[in-house]
Amino acid sequence: MSISIKTPDEIDKMRTSGKLAADVLDMIGPHVRAGISTDELDKLCHEYIVNELKCIPAPLNYHGFPKSICTSINNVVCHGIPSDKLLKKGDIINIDITVIKDGYHGDTSKMFIVGKSSVKSQRICRVAQECMYIGIEQVKPGIRLGKIGRAIGTHAEKNNCSVVRDYCGHGIGLDFHAAPQVIHYDDGKVDNSPILEEGMTFTIEPMINLGDYQVATSKVDGWTVTTKDRSLSAQWEHTILVTDEGYEILTLREEESIL
Repeated sequence: MSISIKTPDEIDKMRTSGKLAADVLDMIGPHVRAGISTDELDKLCHEYIVNELKCIPAPLNYHGFPKSICTSINNVVCHGIPSDKLLKKGDIINIDITVIKDGYHGDTSKMFIVGKSSVKSQRICRVAQECMYIGIEQVKPGIRLGKIGRAIGTHAEKNNCSVVRDYCGHGIGLDFHAAPQVIHYDDGKVDNSPILEEGMTFTIEPMINLGDYQVATSKVDGWTVTTKDRSLSAQWEHTILVTDEGYEILTLREEESIL
């Protein structure tokens, strides 16, 4: 499958969908507190996406996924399904948002810490965010895509953490998931990976574990992915555009200071 190069009009639409996805994370932040259920967070996001932003929540019914957002708590790596489970003090939770506006997808996620957390919880959230930013900073035309994963893997290992290998970033646009696959570790194939070109759009979304990188998918719901050793996991995600000189973060939030 070839990697699509976005036209100026498509890039404008991607900017819009990216900004709207970021707006959802800004909206839901004050509601992430002890005692609220992840199902309630899902309902708040769904209503905001549909009624306020006039968008479509991409995860809903995607290959049968039953909710509008993903909520992954503590040792859940990704694809956590919102439920009646209540958040408690000390939890860490990833909220993953993807919206569709005028046919184009904006995809982003963020870690939230509920109340006062442990040093380990704070560390895994920090290292995962650093990994994402380090990956983003590699992006520019002419580089090999694999250099992103190599940089992320190096930073994770330096901090005694591991990178999940079963899931990766992805091309995005009219399709939720498209070429290229964005590997978040050094798979030994950097020199054979695609060369980045201006107009490419994809996500960088490393999943970083405090323990081993191995994961397991729930046999009950078929979606929820957890660390095999039950260690904490954290993930951050942005949708990225390759520009003529570097990159643009299409899902950047005002609170961030990477640029």
